Amino acid sequence: MPDTPKEERRDEPRPQRDYDRTVVTKLRSFGRELGPGLVTGAADDDPSGIATYSQAGAAFGFGLLWTALVSLPLMTAVQLMCARIGLVSQQGLAAVVREHYSKYLLWAVCALLLFGNTVNIAADLGGMGAAAGLITGHKSLLWVPLFAAIIIAFLVFSSYRFMSSVLKWLTLVLFSYVVAAFLADPDWSAVASGTFRPRVEMSREYLLTFVAIMGTTISPYLFFWQAAQNVEHHNDAAEPGRPRRALERELRTAGRDVGAGMFISNLIMYFIILTTGATLHETGMTTIDSAADAAWALEPVAGQAASLIFALGIIGTGMLGVPVLAGSAAYAVAEAGDWRRGMNRKPRQARHFYIVIVLAMVIGMGLNFAGINPMRMLFGAAVVNGVLAPPLIVIILLICNNRKVMGEKRNGWLINTGGIAAALLMGASAVFLLISWL
Repeated sequence: MPDTPKEERRDEPRPQRDYDRTVVTKLRSFGRELGPGLVTGAADDDPSGIATYSQAGAAFGFGLLWTALVSLPLMTAVQLMCARIGLVSQQGLAAVVREHYSKYLLWAVCALLLFGNTVNIAADLGGMGAAAGLITGHKSLLWVPLFAAIIIAFLVFSSYRFMSSVLKWLTLVLFSYVVAAFLADPDWSAVASGTFRPRVEMSREYLLTFVAIMGTTISPYLFFWQAAQNVEHHNDAAEPGRPRRALERELRTAGRDVGAGMFISNLIMYFIILTTGATLHETGMTTIDSAADAAWALEPVAGQAASLIFALGIIGTGMLGVPVLAGSAAYAVAEAGDWRRGMNRKPRQARHFYIVIVLAMVIGMGLNFAGINPMRMLFGAAVVNGVLAPPLIVIILLICNNRKVMGEKRNGWLINTGGIAAALLMGASAVFLLISWL
């Protein structure tokens, strides 16, 4: 009997093995592409976001789940515009405004960002302190300076390559809400109704919550961070003597990166609202006044360890979000002043850039000693972002349709539609909220 050819004796046919290798290679390639967009999406679910989504679920049950479907394409369009600005112009947002628009508009933009970021830094540090106090029994204000000092050291002395690699993995702590949502055994017909059948109320509480959700989802600080980090990510990946990749390829990569980051961000948002709706709202707890109240939503997955899991989530996402807040403020001011800047530079190489980071952190830390409830401050920071975002989105739209800035890479109709819809929806909701107060 003749010998079986070696190729035929293989347990696995060659085409199948080649296909498996191709799939693995593509997955690895996609993983390497994830960078600024993924970090931006994860930073979007910061302590302010967690508190806002928790309050939305507690107050309205599943009634605001539909906002996840609405905000996803809008936030993707806005963040993609910011990424495209960075890649095409090789400058951050404030630098583009400085070069192509008036100095009054430039400093107005920076003032809006600095105000919003400082309030958000204060809120996130306060939330982290409250979470640490929940599991240690010590006063939350004792933890705020410690977290501020750790983050300042992290930003000043760490490289961008190391920082981004750490920030990617911190996103995993948020998936405890996904597990908790299923273990809470919600009424899935009510979940489907809340997701696909929006019921809008014109009450002040509903409008306030909606503005907060949109503000913590489509936040001004993420606009500046996205553009600056796409510039820095490109420079970090470039090798001496190696030509820059084709711009079209970089834009496609940024699209996949931003899309992945925004999807993960909204997935977590959806399940936080679902989890708190199925736990807190169902038991009659419609207002979250403390970290302990919010932590109770995780009891289905963590039992007595719910406080610990919640604290790790708040602290972990705070370590993720606060550096983005301080960093985006520093990028904006440094770009406006045409100073040397960048997370990859040493402090002595970009002194003013790092001074802005430290000042933003110190002022934010100081606001925590005003005696404001940390959970309410987190929710309030989201409302501030919701009011500040619409005019900044309009400016981004103007830039992305400016031939002098974008050349042939100006917005197409689809991304313009998303950006305009975001500006109109957020602007209208802020106006209606103001009317409800009057």
